[in-house]
Parts: sequence; C-alpha cells; structure tokens
Amino acid sequence: MHVLVTGAAGFIGSHLSEALLARGDTVVGLDAFIDYYPASVKRTNIEAALADPGFRLVEADLRTSDLTSAVEGCDAVVHAAAMPGLPRSWTDFELYSSCNLTGTQRLAEACRTAGVAKLLHISTSSVYGLNATGDESTPVRPVSPYGVTKLAAENLLGAYHEIYGLPVTVVRFFSVYGPRQRPDMAWHKFIAAIAADETISIFDDGHQSRSSTFISDAVRGTLGALDGGGIGEVYNIGGGEVVTVLEVVDLIASLLGRTPRLAFGPARPGDQRATNADIGKARRDFGYQPVVGAADGLARQVSWQLDLPEMVPARTA
Repeated sequence: MHVLVTGAAGFIGSHLSEALLARGDTVVGLDAFIDYYPASVKRTNIEAALADPGFRLVEADLRTSDLTSAVEGCDAVVHAAAMPGLPRSWTDFELYSSCNLTGTQRLAEACRTAGVAKLLHISTSSVYGLNATGDESTPVRPVSPYGVTKLAAENLLGAYHEIYGLPVTVVRFFSVYGPRQRPDMAWHKFIAAIAADETISIFDDGHQSRSSTFISDAVRGTLGALDGGGIGEVYNIGGGEVVTVLEVVDLIASLLGRTPRLAFGPARPGDQRATNADIGKARRDFGYQPVVGAADGLARQVSWQLDLPEMVPARTA
C-alpha cells in the first residue's frame, strides 16, 4: 500500500511512518515543520524513516501548498497533522483554525480529486469535553478552542463523506505518551522537572484521570483502523488503564529515584477532568487491544528522555 502521512515528523506521525514502512508499505511523509516546538526535534524524529528507501519526505504546508503530487497515486492518507495543545489555542485561535480546519479542507479536496480509497483522520478525546468516559455515541461538547477545531474538522470531513462519498474514518486518541512525546506535554515536562530536581506545576488537585495511551498502542490502533475501520465510522483509541496525574508523578519519581517537588495551582481553562476510553467498538471492528501498561510505558519514556542531549546534566547529577 502507498500511504501519505501528514504530520509525519511529529510525535505520532513519525512512529506511524516507521510502522507502515516496517510492514512493507511505501510512505510519503508530509510536514510543514511549523515552529510549535523546535523543528530540529522533528527532524530527529524522522531520521529513521528518511533512511528507508520506501519513504519520501515532502516539506509542505497543508494550508497553502499544492498537494496534488503528494496525494497522487496514494491508496490511503492518514491525516495526523494538526496544531496541538490546549493553552495556546486560547490565545492564537487563527493559527489553530487555519491548521486544523483550512488544512483539513484542502487535504480533503486533494483526496477527493485523486480518488484516494481511504482518508483516516486523527482526532482527539478533547472533542468530548470535560469528561471523556463513554463510547463514541457520547455527546461531543469540547471546552477548549483546540477541541472545537478538532471537532469541526471531524464534521467537515463528515460533510465530504455525505456529499461526495469521500471514504473517511476517524480515530480519537486519548493522551498519547512515550518516546518522542512533544516537550510541551505533561509527562515529558514531569520527567524533565523531576530529573532536574525542579518544581512541577500541578494544575487543579492532581486527581484528574487520564486513559493514557502508549505510542505503540496508538500506532497499533491506527493501523487497525486504516486496514479494518468502517468508512464513516469513529473509533476511540485509548490505553486501557486509567491513572491520575499524581499517580503518574509518583511513578516517574520512583523510576528516577527522586522525591518530586509539587506546586499546586488553579485548573487550566478547558482541561479535561476525567478520561476513560471505551474501546469496545475498535475491539469489535478490528481487534484493537492495548498491551502497554502505565508503569511499563513510563519506564520506556523515561529511558528515552534521559538520553536526550538536554537531559545529560540531570542524568549525571
């Protein structure tokens, strides 16, 4: 299969590209290297894929670039590109709306023109709102601009499916973590702070729960949906184990042999209180089952993160 992966140099996109290559697919990886976090990090993410002859990198922006050559000849497209993260979405809505909506619309047009057999869209549990604890029929009530734009992208692709027959499938990820996790994400920040004996800022009381999904499980769910997910369907992809923020802090501290320093503050606007992925539909339709638990997954992320150049002083302290 010949697959286009958008956001291919990002946390999830780079792992997905490698998994597709490993099973014998050819991959076109598209990325704009937008400076949400250092582009050098993304270029490191994609080094292994670039060494594979089955991979071709296209540096392009979904919002403005001609997408014809990237999409042409592809059997499937996995749309993992998006402007992620909660806090900045409140202050830079134009960036989020253009990346997550305009980019998605232009990609949908290109897929429709090229006759792509499947467009798999990566969405988020944030579309459910403060509590994401039910199945895919749970009402969607996002409480952040980020969640609003991701839900709008889902609805936009739904319109393309209804009107033009665009073969769209959607997966909603729940708190993905693991090696290559973005430096702005909580588990990454916790590991860095505890390793350096610095104070961690905990929003709210720390009892917020997360159905955290290790990256290999997220990729497994994506491949399952790509191969066996129904057209027009939506699937939750979660980790199968719920942990609180404070439990994660304790696990990381234990792995590092440190005592965490905590400072509690008010909840951030739009933060989810509880997530618990109901993955029954994904299990029924394509056999999805997460296999990496929180303790194992965090150990793998800690091991990877301690080897980052910026972590050397903390590692040797």
